[in-house]
Amino acid sequence: MHKSRFQNIQKGVIGMDKKLDCESHTDTVSGSELDQEECELPRLSRQELPEIVSSLVESCKDLDTFHHLDIVGLPSRESVVEIVQRLKRVLFPGYFGEHEVDSFNLPYQIGIEINTLFELLSRQIILSIRHECRRHQMVCTFCSKRGQEEALLLLKKLKDLRNLLAEDVRAALQGDPAAESFDEIIFSYPSILAITTYRLAHELYLQEVPLIPRMMTEYAHSVTGIDIHPGASIGRHFFIDHGTGVVIGATSMIGNHVRIYQGVTLGALSLPMEEKGDLLRKMKRHPTIEDRVTIYAGATILGGDTVIGTGSVIGGNVWLTHSVPPGTTVMIETPKLRYKEDKKETGTINPGSGLEI
Repeated sequence: MHKSRFQNIQKGVIGMDKKLDCESHTDTVSGSELDQEECELPRLSRQELPEIVSSLVESCKDLDTFHHLDIVGLPSRESVVEIVQRLKRVLFPGYFGEHEVDSFNLPYQIGIEINTLFELLSRQIILSIRHECRRHQMVCTFCSKRGQEEALLLLKKLKDLRNLLAEDVRAALQGDPAAESFDEIIFSYPSILAITTYRLAHELYLQEVPLIPRMMTEYAHSVTGIDIHPGASIGRHFFIDHGTGVVIGATSMIGNHVRIYQGVTLGALSLPMEEKGDLLRKMKRHPTIEDRVTIYAGATILGGDTVIGTGSVIGGNVWLTHSVPPGTTVMIETPKLRYKEDKKETGTINPGSGLEI
């Protein structure tokens, strides 16, 4: 068997017998021999690790940094993502998951999901409620009971949510000429994932479950590029086309049969927090979009007092901070285009240079 000693790379550091230098011997030792030999870094590489650990532990005493120590546990992001995935299987049976679902095994498959979801939801909601109690220095007395009650309440809403999401899928097929089928929309459209996750999170938000609603929508945001706050109110038959860069703020109110395109922002006007402090968090800061409004790509609509009237059309790249009456079309003026002649093809002279380009 091949034996080697690490070369001294610094005074006081000695190699060890029967330890293979993985980098220097890859050309001379076969793969099978590499598998059999133990590859180990020189001790020097590890000598500074305790100091790094100590400095990081010490940094946790710095009040300007953040940690979550000696406090009740937080909800698990991985578990919340799993909850979203399992809820999708219940809301759209047969579309997601590893097992084929038919009319015969449907009760069994849904039964497994609902029982698992009840356990997962209860656990994560309990953790979120306990964290909120400790954060506000409250005594946590009925957290476990309430956690199970809130989980059960959400599961009871799934039937109605299925009908609501079916309208959103139909809105996508009606609003996008490129859509070939309902299956394509459910499987592949990022807006359906974002809207589905939002509608679930919104229900938990209404139930005043802390942390988890935002964790759910930010998961969808990270996957789709569509940012919908769980506090927003969105009506039926809602469609986001393409979707990348869409932002819908926490106090936005959107009516029925609304369609928006990529890059649309329903945002708040910037106000210094010190002017109104925490009161600003409770104010309506985002616009109201009434029924049957279409908002094209890149439009920005800001302000809690801004209302876009029923049946209006907001053109691409429009910037609005005031209300629009019903039935209004808002567009920016057609920009003046400047055309620069390709001098390479025409053989003209660049003035001042004397060179033909």
